[in-house]
Amino acid sequence: MELSDGLLLQVNNGEQWCNRWKHPNDDSDRSTSPSVLRCVASTWKEGLLNRKRPFVGRCCHSCTPQSWEKLFNPSIPSLGLRNVIYINETHTRQRGWLARRLSYVLFVMERDVNKDMFARNVVDNVLNNSGVESAIVKVATDLDAAASQPGQEHKAISKVKQKARAFLQEMVANISPAFIRLTGWVLLRLFNGFFWSIQIHKGQLEMVKKAATEQNVPMVFLPVHKSHIDYLLITLILFCHNIKAPHIAAGNNLSIPILSTLIRKLGGFFIRRRMEETGDGKKDILYRSLLHTYTEELLRQQQFLEVYLEGTRSRSGKPSPARAGMLSIVVDTLCTGSIPDVLVVPVGISYDRIIEGNYNSEQLGKPKKNESLWGIACGVFRMLRKNYGCVRVDFNQPFSLKEYLDSQRSRHIPPPVSLEHNLMPTIISAQPDAQLFDGQEEEQLNRELHDDIFRRQLINNLAKHVLFTANKSSAIMSTHIIACLLLYRHRQGVVLSKLVEDFFNMKEEILSRDFDLGFSGNSEDVVMRALHLLGNCVNVTSSANRNGEFTIAPSQTVPALFELNFYSNGLFHVFISDAIIACSILSLQRELVVESESDQQPGGPNSLPLSQERLIRKAAGLSHFLINEVAVAPPCQTIYQVFHDAVTRLIQYGVLYVAEEDQEELSPSPTEEPWPKKFPEPLSWRSDEEDEDSDFGEEQRDRYVKVSLSAEHQEFFVFLQRLLSPVLEAYSGAAIFVHSLSQPMAESDYTQRLFRYLLTRTERGVAAYGESATHYLVKNTVRTFKELGVLKERRENRVTTLELSSTFLPQANRNKLLQYILGFTLL
Repeated sequence: MELSDGLLLQVNNGEQWCNRWKHPNDDSDRSTSPSVLRCVASTWKEGLLNRKRPFVGRCCHSCTPQSWEKLFNPSIPSLGLRNVIYINETHTRQRGWLARRLSYVLFVMERDVNKDMFARNVVDNVLNNSGVESAIVKVATDLDAAASQPGQEHKAISKVKQKARAFLQEMVANISPAFIRLTGWVLLRLFNGFFWSIQIHKGQLEMVKKAATEQNVPMVFLPVHKSHIDYLLITLILFCHNIKAPHIAAGNNLSIPILSTLIRKLGGFFIRRRMEETGDGKKDILYRSLLHTYTEELLRQQQFLEVYLEGTRSRSGKPSPARAGMLSIVVDTLCTGSIPDVLVVPVGISYDRIIEGNYNSEQLGKPKKNESLWGIACGVFRMLRKNYGCVRVDFNQPFSLKEYLDSQRSRHIPPPVSLEHNLMPTIISAQPDAQLFDGQEEEQLNRELHDDIFRRQLINNLAKHVLFTANKSSAIMSTHIIACLLLYRHRQGVVLSKLVEDFFNMKEEILSRDFDLGFSGNSEDVVMRALHLLGNCVNVTSSANRNGEFTIAPSQTVPALFELNFYSNGLFHVFISDAIIACSILSLQRELVVESESDQQPGGPNSLPLSQERLIRKAAGLSHFLINEVAVAPPCQTIYQVFHDAVTRLIQYGVLYVAEEDQEELSPSPTEEPWPKKFPEPLSWRSDEEDEDSDFGEEQRDRYVKVSLSAEHQEFFVFLQRLLSPVLEAYSGAAIFVHSLSQPMAESDYTQRLFRYLLTRTERGVAAYGESATHYLVKNTVRTFKELGVLKERRENRVTTLELSSTFLPQANRNKLLQYILGFTLL
């Protein structure tokens, strides 16, 4: 961050408000801000908690109503926050001068962790399992033709069994209570050096601890994955609250000398990143059997598991698509009756700044560096010289997996419908969006799923539900808000006082939507701290024309835009439904303008009334198209209800209003208060009975809405459209690039060429949003175009090639695809 000397001194002087971050419940509004900001405080009534903090992390009332009632009582939300790494003598059983000096040592020694808590004889139990023995015999028979000859069979089986034991030795955890204590002390001291606080909600941990002690069943923690520190955070927090350390499913990329031993002693067990095939292209039956049986043995011995559904750290700041491999093993273990039940705990994790700093190297197309002991040592040394702000970890209410599965079996689970089936009629045939749904429910009701397809769909829905819940419970950090405001509201720069005002309005808006914040304190201080943490991503300059105020603008370099986009995506899910509605309004207005011109009707786009039903259908189509970018709803909730609520919310804000004869009391006039000043009661994410029964085919009077023309409402409306603009720009660029695919090409080559094309557009200033060229967006466009039927893939000799499908060979159809995307894009 480019700063004058005076401002640099003020920003770096974190000691003024460091104590506030060490005590997150202290929400006093004492102003210790730099003098340049003191005049700002008098312009509005300050205070973080003007509204009560929402209690996040309740389980789904629709899918698990009994779990919703268990473990929770009305006093839990009031227990408040705690900074895990702040330890003093009050956290120990001792008092006095020596206890204050040795508080960390005493705290660690008093934690309840012992050898009897953890699994025993795991390797022998796994090898003696009948399923593993059958797999060993089968592999021995397949690999050695001599195994069928008398006298050779035992030798072949013995050889495969030795191989299986070697696999297990590389895989299994070897938890050491003494090492957990030592690591707990080290982490508490280290984390105090480079985090201001690690906040947890005491009520959430109370529910988890109650479940761990009272429910005599295993527990599975399913966190979002943003940093390598995630593993250590969960274990440390559970250790500090006397909850048994979980066995952590870690990728074998971390199985390196010395480090692998340490990870195993902390509960880590290593699994292959790819386990589909062996070297000769066949499924590795032995490894699959070992992994399945090992996981089953851990659950049978009532051990806790920690599994990262995304499989890898998110490079975008948004959750990656769920990979349900390990989760399917847990479900299968429960369904076979090996265990009575499993408690599932989604976990949300938010960072002011991840310790990796950013993933710009990978987003710029460079290959991921393999983990090494030297690299990790250098990373730790680097961390000790920096501060990474605050961390917030949210443990969701545990829910019964058995109850979830039973509730799903009693419902109709529709068969999976391809993206091509959903959108192709709209894009190519120019059919109205209603074609997406007309008759689809009836067709799905008449289709019965085969058992295996039903099982896969059930597990996939569970993984999506858990990941959606964990992401929704993740707190919004100050750096997320500042990055979002700078990219999509003040891209050309903003004076500091205006930025602080918008920050305050944004955090109030976030609270009103039932999302929690991962920070506390005076907005002025929080903004200054966030700017400091974002570092070189923002430029700060003095402005003589603004009474000495500073102007803040996002740096326009590609790495800076990529990094700001990463942190901005931390609140992408908060506004995604409203953003899709805003972009759909844009598309619908353009369609109506064309229709009105043909009918010779006067008036501009904003004067045209929009059918709410038609708008929601168009939004549903866009949400399907962006299925690889974000989930707008859990599987148990209809997309229709989500977008109906979004339209209702925008009407309450005044951004939309009901047109003329349809005007109702619900809709304010377009000149009422601007959106940041209006904070309605949070809308329930569960629809009531009449909402649950409503659908696209219901006979109900359509409502027509118009877009408010007031400056404040237009500002928010454009902000929502800008949130999706980088994504839509990447997809439109990919649609243009498709024209160059004249012959089959290896998928890796095609992806790299597309990335270079989008990056070149950014570097030459052709792209309006430089962050549209990130490598993760490029991979998502390729994946979406394959699912949409634009690209056809063919696999030969373990190499995947791409070519245009027959549908998109005509240039006219490729142009229709581009026009479909551009219709939603703010130009």
